[in-house]
Amino acid sequence: MKSLILIFALVSASVFGNNTDPAILGSVTGVVMDQQFQEPIPYASISVKNAEGDIVTGTVSSEDGTFSLEKLKEGTYTFQVQFMGYKTYTEEVVISDRKKDFQLGEIFLEADVAQLDDVTVVAERSTIEQRIDRKIINVGKDLTTQGPTASDIMNNIPSVSVDQDGNIALRGSQNVKVLVDGKPSNMDAATLLKTIPSTSIKKIELITNPSAKYDPEGMSGIINIVLHKNTNLGFNGDVSGGVTIGERTSWNGSLNMNYREGKFNFYTNLGANDRKNLLDGHIVNLTDGSGEYHDLLFGNRSYLGKFGVDFYLNERNTLSFFTRQNKFYEDFDGTVDVRYPNEPDRNYSQLFDTDQENISSTYNFVFLHDFEKEGHNLGFEVDYNEYTNEEEAFYSYAGNAVASPYQDDLVKDRFNTIANLDYVNPLSEKSKLELGAEARLLRIRNDYESTNEFINSTLYDYHRNIYSFYSTFGQDFGKWAYQVGARLENYNVEAIEEEAVIYEDDYLTLYPSAFVTYVPGEKNSFQVSYSRRVDRPSFGQVNPVRQFSTPRLTIVGNPELQPEFTNSYELNYTRKFGRNSLTAGVFYRRTTDDIIQTMAIDPQDEENIILTFANVGDNDLYGLEFSANLNPYRFWDLNASFNLYSQTLSGFIGTEYIEDENTNYRIQVNNTFKVTDRFRLQLFGMYNSPHSTLQFDIEDSYFFNAGARYSFWEDRASISLNVNDIFDTMSQDISTTRPLPQEGSFMPDTQTVYAGFSYRFGGGKNKALQRKQRDDNTANGGMF
Repeated sequence: MKSLILIFALVSASVFGNNTDPAILGSVTGVVMDQQFQEPIPYASISVKNAEGDIVTGTVSSEDGTFSLEKLKEGTYTFQVQFMGYKTYTEEVVISDRKKDFQLGEIFLEADVAQLDDVTVVAERSTIEQRIDRKIINVGKDLTTQGPTASDIMNNIPSVSVDQDGNIALRGSQNVKVLVDGKPSNMDAATLLKTIPSTSIKKIELITNPSAKYDPEGMSGIINIVLHKNTNLGFNGDVSGGVTIGERTSWNGSLNMNYREGKFNFYTNLGANDRKNLLDGHIVNLTDGSGEYHDLLFGNRSYLGKFGVDFYLNERNTLSFFTRQNKFYEDFDGTVDVRYPNEPDRNYSQLFDTDQENISSTYNFVFLHDFEKEGHNLGFEVDYNEYTNEEEAFYSYAGNAVASPYQDDLVKDRFNTIANLDYVNPLSEKSKLELGAEARLLRIRNDYESTNEFINSTLYDYHRNIYSFYSTFGQDFGKWAYQVGARLENYNVEAIEEEAVIYEDDYLTLYPSAFVTYVPGEKNSFQVSYSRRVDRPSFGQVNPVRQFSTPRLTIVGNPELQPEFTNSYELNYTRKFGRNSLTAGVFYRRTTDDIIQTMAIDPQDEENIILTFANVGDNDLYGLEFSANLNPYRFWDLNASFNLYSQTLSGFIGTEYIEDENTNYRIQVNNTFKVTDRFRLQLFGMYNSPHSTLQFDIEDSYFFNAGARYSFWEDRASISLNVNDIFDTMSQDISTTRPLPQEGSFMPDTQTVYAGFSYRFGGGKNKALQRKQRDDNTANGGMF
């Protein structure tokens, strides 16, 4: 509580403590106009700088183009008006006793054709943007990403991989935090990615070393999925959809609409997908040749709706609200054949049919206040999510099984509340202070019942509260800049099984971060960064209730898991030359109390394997990343990346101490060929080398995709065709000797053909940009 009081005292002192200004003398008023169309330009950026070049005040033009700046002290100022697609307007204003009020009248902005050309080119060819603290992938410009769901997108992104079960990894680690519009979800990452239509995604942000401002959870960083939200004036929107044909047929579609007029901006995002995937595979015990042979069918039908409104109360205050509703159904059916080559009389089959109904509801409220100084603001946000999962699973047997049929019923409820207060104060043109506080409250109730006589029905409750305070401070010294920060978190967790507390913990931890950048010129930049991260056990990892089972494999959680902590260091370099750029980076992560999935023989049945989670020891990982965004010829764009990881693992598996050294590399190449102004081809390839964990050896894998897109109707519409995993090579082969020698192979249904269509409708009020695009399309002429 004392820390909370201190944070608010600091904010209050900075916000309300400045009451010693001298007498105010002058004002500047006017109206911003489009020179060509003689129409007002709303929301143009207006700033006033003093003789030293520091911004002393600023505002934006209103809906009718008017603006007013008041309380200007005596002195000489540079007055500027800026808006995307227009040349900057500059005028000198002298406030004195003789003239303190300036009525500038109509200020006409001239369209900047060169700037419009540059905006169009970048938006057309660039799919990856390299920022100081993150890498941004613009999904809409990548042909091979137009598969049904977000899960299909991820394997096409540098440093990201998705296995056959949908588990996502960043830089080789599955300990990654996945956000949607900057907010966590109550669903696990694998399920979440399958429920979001790819056509609803605007961009994906990879934040590998987040600052203290961000939640420190996720050892390898943060993946933020940003859904479409259009804020152009007037009515705008787009509709898209597609069909995927493989062993089964799937479909997806989305509709995005936006209407902005006056002080209101309304937007909606609707999406749906129906996906089916086959998975064939086997796991064989090399000691006696016995094994499980899987023939599985996964079905997922999802409906997503996001509705929001922004209310611009005035030039300084904005209210925003949105709700995201997601309802999806999952079907998991299949057969597992258990075979004993030396004892065929023991062969039998397990048949199962699992149906799930899931509902996720999110409600988000934001208030933002902008002070007079540009960049000086205070924001308050509350995000509330409810998630309900109802599951029925039926198990039966054929052949020589000794087990009886049974049914599992599961009801899982999750309630997640996040509230945060963020304050930003640019103390000068070259320094900035950020302060904030956050509360994250999670409640989970898991009610499990089974008719299996060997399994107990269980009621399991899980409570977790996290309270955080953070501060960052940064300064710019020309070519050099730095930012330092710290986040203090109080973590409290309690697990209750059948009304008895089986685990609880409470601790206070500090998470520092530091960034230093050096930019010797426009073409080169260097960055060094450090942050402390944490990966707290998920509900699935600590849930002691049996979560999945085949005849010889049972998955359960470990309620005594401890968080793992990571110190992360990075060095990055970016080189730009013309339309090309190269990025190279090295990183090192030191993790203690590493959480891994472990296998052990069931003490009650030596033919059964228990798959659970444990803190096994330490993990040292060294990595190298290299990516290139090249334009060898005007018709050819090339994005390539190379990632190399080398790690040393050590720890106890049961009572056995194990050390393992592992090197893994991943290569991705994405080629886009501009055949004509409207027709493009794309070729994508990925190779992932062999690698290992403390218990598993995983063989290499690779695949190739090809795509084509044709645009028409003045670039408002497009059709696309993609062939994924052309050579049907995405099998996953694994082997292990602990706790007994086994080998396995799984072949997912990845060889598919996708056909898609998209259409953009409506139009905003940036007339200069619209006119320029229309003229360009006319100049191209003809069908192509």
